[in-house]
Amino acid sequence: MSSNIEKNQAKDEKPEYLPMSPLSLKAGDPLKPNLLEVVCSFCESKEVVRRGWRQTKRGKVQLFKRKSCVKTFTPSVVKGKHYPLAIILDAISLYNLGFSAEQTAGLMKQIITAGQNKRRKTKANLQPSSVLSWVEEYKPLCRYFRLRPFAVKMFGPRDVLESATLAHRQLYRFRFHRAKTRLIMQDDFKHNKFGPLEEFLRLVTSECPHQYFQEGQRASESPIKFSKTDMIVRAKKNYANWLARTVLGAIREPKQRHEALQKFMLANDSVTVATEVPVYLKQFDLAHMQTQLGFKMFIKKEGEYKEIAPADLPRLITGHIDFIQIRNGAIHIMDYKPNAAKERPIEQLTLYALAMSRLTGLRLFHFKCAWFDENDYFEFFPLHVVYKRKRKRRRVYTMEGIYNLNQKLEKIENLRPAVL
Repeated sequence: MSSNIEKNQAKDEKPEYLPMSPLSLKAGDPLKPNLLEVVCSFCESKEVVRRGWRQTKRGKVQLFKRKSCVKTFTPSVVKGKHYPLAIILDAISLYNLGFSAEQTAGLMKQIITAGQNKRRKTKANLQPSSVLSWVEEYKPLCRYFRLRPFAVKMFGPRDVLESATLAHRQLYRFRFHRAKTRLIMQDDFKHNKFGPLEEFLRLVTSECPHQYFQEGQRASESPIKFSKTDMIVRAKKNYANWLARTVLGAIREPKQRHEALQKFMLANDSVTVATEVPVYLKQFDLAHMQTQLGFKMFIKKEGEYKEIAPADLPRLITGHIDFIQIRNGAIHIMDYKPNAAKERPIEQLTLYALAMSRLTGLRLFHFKCAWFDENDYFEFFPLHVVYKRKRKRRRVYTMEGIYNLNQKLEKIENLRPAVL
């Protein structure tokens, strides 16, 4: 009898561990460093900063150091591996696009050989078994693996992505994942209504009016302003944060951040369906939304916000959406912004949502907007920006905390919850 009591007490005293990140799949598993953690190899501190790169036999590896320490280290995700993280991630992306392990190894050998310095040229000896081991190791991060068996039956690896280079003042690389879009819409009945979005993305390469993007104002530079009252921007942690942290740790050149992150998320996560999507709004589109739908649009004159007249609306507004995701019964319009906590791209993302709503015929109710970086993810409903409810609320209760509704017309006061 006493032994049973002791066993029950031991069970009660056992600490309850919670998952640290999306990679901790089971709540009962003990806390331990995983692929997404960068901790000091000497003291396991998480307060680390980047400290240059180290040239290895097959590439360059990012170095880190603790803020209060002079010792440098390589992250555990690449420690002991023969190939740098960039090559590992590229191999996983090729495999998830539908290439076999043997085909992926062959393609990666060509890529490695072509990218090597002539003075440091070494023999690329990547084996299919290495590709499969990387895929297995990164499965918790690359959630597309559950859709891959169905996608390879629908499209070949060279046909699964529809892409085009768009010369719109500068070069943009539009990409559309055909198989993923179709599977997402078939997987959940809440996504069946997004058929017009799939049709629009499928026709971008053939019917995009390229002349508009040479003439129109960019959405990020548009003079149109929106009222920030009676809305919130919700701060949360999203899977995109961990994906960005992993991918950008392998990128040396800042100019390559956007494209590297877009390619990886499109090939490996389970919800990103398109990147660098061109959208546009004409003057009569904006006038229709203002006069018929009751959307409020302003312009800043002499330091004051004044409602803009339909005749004074810009003739044409254009832009390119970084990421489009379909998940949880909504279309998510996302933009990667370094130092996201200091950014406030409310107007830019709202104009993107208005353009997508107009081009697809879907209600603005079905769209959500977000911007993110490696550490933060902020989202809001564009409908709350352009249309104000008559029934006033004071607070919004969410899983992250309690938000006070914003009261200032011209800016968002707080991104974080007022009460945790």
